[in-house]
Amino acid sequence: MGQRGFKGNRFTLKTTIILLVLTVVLLALLVTDLLISNWISERIESSQAEKATDIARIVARSPVVINGLSRHDSEDDIQTFTNEIKRVTKVNFVVVMDMKGIRKSHPNKREIGKHFVGGDEGPVLNGKEHISIAKGTLGISLRAFTPIYDRQHKQIGAVAVGISLEQVNKTSGQARTFIYIGVGAGLVVGILGALFLARKVKQILFGLEPIEIAKLLEERSAMLQSTKEGILAVDQSGIITLVNTEGTRLFHEAGYYESPIGSKIKDYMPYFQLNAVLDNGVSLLDQEHDLNGITLITNSVPVEVNESIVGAITTFREKTEIKLLAEQLTGVKQYAEALRTQAHEFRNKLHAISGLVQMKDYQAVSSYIEKVADQQQNEVEFVVSCFKDPVLAGFILGKLSYARENGCDFLIEGEGSIPKPEETETIHEVITILGNLIDNALDAVQGRPVKKVILRFDYYDEVLVMEVHDTGGGIAEEHMEQIFLKGISTKGPNRGHGLYLVKQSLGKMNGMMEVHSKAESGTTFIVTIPYKSYKKAL
Repeated sequence: MGQRGFKGNRFTLKTTIILLVLTVVLLALLVTDLLISNWISERIESSQAEKATDIARIVARSPVVINGLSRHDSEDDIQTFTNEIKRVTKVNFVVVMDMKGIRKSHPNKREIGKHFVGGDEGPVLNGKEHISIAKGTLGISLRAFTPIYDRQHKQIGAVAVGISLEQVNKTSGQARTFIYIGVGAGLVVGILGALFLARKVKQILFGLEPIEIAKLLEERSAMLQSTKEGILAVDQSGIITLVNTEGTRLFHEAGYYESPIGSKIKDYMPYFQLNAVLDNGVSLLDQEHDLNGITLITNSVPVEVNESIVGAITTFREKTEIKLLAEQLTGVKQYAEALRTQAHEFRNKLHAISGLVQMKDYQAVSSYIEKVADQQQNEVEFVVSCFKDPVLAGFILGKLSYARENGCDFLIEGEGSIPKPEETETIHEVITILGNLIDNALDAVQGRPVKKVILRFDYYDEVLVMEVHDTGGGIAEEHMEQIFLKGISTKGPNRGHGLYLVKQSLGKMNGMMEVHSKAESGTTFIVTIPYKSYKKAL
């Protein structure tokens, strides 16, 4: 059903994110451009008008101009003075005229003595200062007019200062160019940001599209129903919420025909002891129960979210089938554990992203995605740089995820790196040794105030030294000689195979092991094995 819901979406998640970000950025930049461009154009024109007005006022108050118009000095001095003002201020023209509009100065000497051109001098000859745009002998210009008064405050003429309209437009164009450059830079940043965000989201979602996630959920549901293991789940109140097809079949075979969904586990199937799992948070593994002649092997574990028990799950199967598949179960257990760890981490991250999106805290979404992506990338790069064999690197990454899920600090320390072995069988023995030592260390720190496991390694002259240290409660001295015996364990029945397998692998590789343990201070296993690295043919 989830898959059908996404059939109408023609775009990938990456494309959708990029289009959305680009649309928002482009719209914001365009609106900004329109508002700022108009404002800047108005400001530039106003600034040029103020400049022309200030120059006109200076000229109008100049003694040279006032004396020239009053016939106290030569009018030639006016031409000299205004040309110097024009040169210094870089305006188009500075024209002084008398009360009849006759020019007394002009950039072109031949225009002196002629009537002012443009038709916009009327207001200033009536004593009114003003700004206009008109066409004269030097083309279209922005003009500032200021009246000229003598010492008796009688108007004796006017001054007009012109700035080429082409120059004003050029200045506005230059300002717009900078704006367009800014808009272009913003658009480029928006594109890069959209690509970066889309890539990070895809990494967090393991490269899956929404339709693929929906399909994955459907497939996992189908897997749950088609698995040969019976599965029963309860919520934190002990109400049965899930029983798969195989579980229903086994219940029917045992004579339990009533649907268990919605029933209390203590009433329907008290033998599974799930109430104890919910109350104590302790797993009950490899338990045998006889249901009307059918012997079931059950494994019951609590389900925890944010360190709170929210339910429990029981898997069960007929004992006769388990005996037939005992050898295969060892490999399946490792695979299922790795898959469960990855799925749990994936689900938790999706829940976090979903919650932030629902709160519309998109900045937090971006920060969280970036943080998770960086953490995952750094972890992978570090492990790959330390363990050159891809199988061993993948194994260590799985253990890191498992330790993190169980709230344990798993540290890796070492000088240099461990190269690929000359023989592929070597890496399998190394994984057997490390796998059991790390698992034992992770078990040992559970319930401890400090939960830390350290893996140290050193490779030199074709000898590999590996050290696994934990902060557990230590191994009692009386048990030290028995820990490598098959079936001997302080953790309960049906245990005691891990260190036995480690001893076997060390025997195959002619390796050695040292054990140092102190009560309440932890345990350290030091393994030394011959390790020939793989050398490419020249």
